[in-house]
Formats: sequence, C-alpha cells, structure tokens
Amino acid sequence: MTEVQHGPLEERHRQLGATFAEFSGWLMPVSYAGTVSEHNATRNAVGLFDVSHLGKALVRGSGAAEYVNSALTNDLRRIGPGKAQYTLCCTDSGGVIDDLIAYYVSDDEIFLVPNAANTAAVVAALSERAPAGLTITDEHRSYAVLAVQGPKSADVLGGLGLPTDMDYMGYADAEFGGGQVRVCRTGYTGEHGYELLPTWDRAGVVFDALVDAVGAAGGELAGLGARDTLRTEMGYPLHGHELSLDISPLQARCGWAIGWKKDAFWGRDALLAEKQVGPKRLLRGLRAVGRGVLRPDLTVLDGGTPVGVTTSGTYSPTLKVGIALALIDTDVNGAAIADGQTVSVDVRGRGLDCEVAAPPFVRPKTR
Repeated sequence: MTEVQHGPLEERHRQLGATFAEFSGWLMPVSYAGTVSEHNATRNAVGLFDVSHLGKALVRGSGAAEYVNSALTNDLRRIGPGKAQYTLCCTDSGGVIDDLIAYYVSDDEIFLVPNAANTAAVVAALSERAPAGLTITDEHRSYAVLAVQGPKSADVLGGLGLPTDMDYMGYADAEFGGGQVRVCRTGYTGEHGYELLPTWDRAGVVFDALVDAVGAAGGELAGLGARDTLRTEMGYPLHGHELSLDISPLQARCGWAIGWKKDAFWGRDALLAEKQVGPKRLLRGLRAVGRGVLRPDLTVLDGGTPVGVTTSGTYSPTLKVGIALALIDTDVNGAAIADGQTVSVDVRGRGLDCEVAAPPFVRPKTR
C-alpha cells in the first residue's frame, strides 16, 4: 500500500479549519467554510486553493522543446518563452496517460505540470524515449502550486506587487518574500485567475500573504470540493474521469489540444484514424430536470436503452441544479442524441430526467 503524501502547508490548513480527504495519493483540504460558500466566493470575488499535490517535471537539454513537441499532442511551435500550453501525453494507441500544462521556458527547457497521480508515468514515458543529452527530472516536491481564482484575483496579486498583466496562458517569474515565484495566468475554475509556483520550502511565505489578501478582498480559502464543482460547471476534464487510457482526447472533446498538422506525436496514427471515422462516444453535459444528485458511473438511458455513463456529477451552486458530464454513444438508432433532448439517469434504481447540453454549463471568464 502506497503511503499517503503530504503537502508543505498541511499544518496551516489544519489551523485554518480545513477538513481533509485523500485524493490522488495526497491528503488534501476538502473544504473550510463549506463547498457552496467557497464555490460562490470564487465565482463572485476570489478563492485561494492549495494544489501543491499537482506534479512538476523538467525537460532540459539541447532540443528539449523539439523533443517534447514530438511526444505530446499540442503544437509547442504555437507558443514561445513566457507562454504555457494545455497538452496531452498519449499512448501509441491513443489513450491518455495524462493531460498537463507545458511551460515554455526556452528551446532547451520545458517545465511540465501533470496531475499528481500520473507524474511518475509521464516522467517515465518521456525518459524512455528521450534522445541522448536530455534530462527529464521529477520535480514534484521542488515547487508548491497555489491557485488564486476569481474576478478579484488580479487585485489580490497586484496588491502584493506580483505581476498580473500577462495574457491568458502566459506567465512571468517574480521575486516575493525573499524567493522566486512563477505566476501563471492559468486555472481550473473558468474564472480569471492565476496559479503561483513558489519553491516548496517557501510556500508558506506566499500562502500566508495570500490568505490575508484574499480575506481582505472578500474571498475565501477553497478546497477540493469547490475545485470539483467549479471545473464540472466548466466541463473541464479530470483524468481518471473524462480522460484515461480508455478514453481518448477526441471522446473527451479535447481535439483542440492536438496539433493535427504535426509530423509526430505519441498516438498520432490512432487518433487520426479515430478522427476520420468519428469517435463512438462523446463527452456531453447533463442538467437535471427534477430534483436529484448526479454522481460518476451512473447509467444514462434513452427510452430504457443504455446509451452512456456519467463520468462526473455534482450539484451546481451557480445553477442550483444537479449537473453531470457523461460519455454518450454517438450512434443511437442511427442518429446522435441532440442537445436539448431528455434522457434518464439511473440514480440508485430511480430514473432522473436530464436535459442533454453542450458543456460548459457556465460562461467562461478566463480571458
């Protein structure tokens, strides 16, 4: 049995009243004031999340960017130094080892932020095929990750003297509290926001300053519960739910993160073949018509016939209804199920009517 991992700020979270749960092998703060309150604070003011469990990896050496571009799906040539990019690490058969953010530091240095549970797998896959002269290192405990998300996020960071004027998916390195911190215009909530990467041992200095500034701005500390409700409202995939070794990027509506014109990336032939014929199932949104809570792994039915399965489900604090993401067959009796059509979800033996909708459920404000 793998030992549970602990982040650099756990004792601070305990002092701040957090409840905890294990997630991806890490003990994580789930909530403080309550998930709905934290969710609404993020949508309306600002939320502060400690997501230091996220992985970090470094690809360094002559031709690092060129190598990463030949491996991961998105086209790194679309960006340059000071920019970041959402991308996927796939198997040759088109399954997803992980989805991650790649930070373009230079042609010879790419910094990666994969999901916690998949960091070792991403590092191993990149190491196995790396040409001589490149080093791929697992930097999981070298950096913490703090997300400041919401309409007042720029005010919070600006008040601390941190950079805020980069474009979406841009980043800047800055000095704060006697150490370096990377400030990125990225996030997982659909709001205007930032992710800060201080060094692991200096995370407390940055966190303490953010706690005070977020509180002064009318915001709240937010945990894993709000992170999940926020990302589900946006239709953002979570690896292990909407993406996996058995769920391709095309099925998860992530084809936009594939550089189709590139000569090479892992899984290219398989994904091109799937694109040509069309995926057999597609990620759709479900919005409950009646009262009921939607969860993952529930059967979706059309006229009593199983047509799909929910991958994520929750109560939407913004819409005040149950919502879900679901993989639904693209061919049901010779046709696709249309947006606006009503299907039924089997919730513990009871059918809950839901309207099919294209995600996101809430308009994104990232830009």
